[in-house]
Amino acid sequence: MSVLNRRNAVVGYVTLAIGKRVLKKKAKDAVPAIDAETKKPNKSAIALLIAGTVGALTFWRKRSGDDTPPA
Repeated sequence: MSVLNRRNAVVGYVTLAIGKRVLKKKAKDAVPAIDAETKKPNKSAIALLIAGTVGALTFWRKRSGDDTPPA
């Protein structure tokens, strides 16, 4: 009796295929989007945009500082 046989391979493949489909749908639903009724982005999308901008500016500012290392 082999642990890896054709039946187990098919069951594993089907499980992975279904799981992948479910996870893709959940990820798509979790992404902040534009509200269809008001045509404005929802609050989480606005917060994400602001946080990303602040993070990028902080990184850019630290990288463009003095080239001399601290003593």
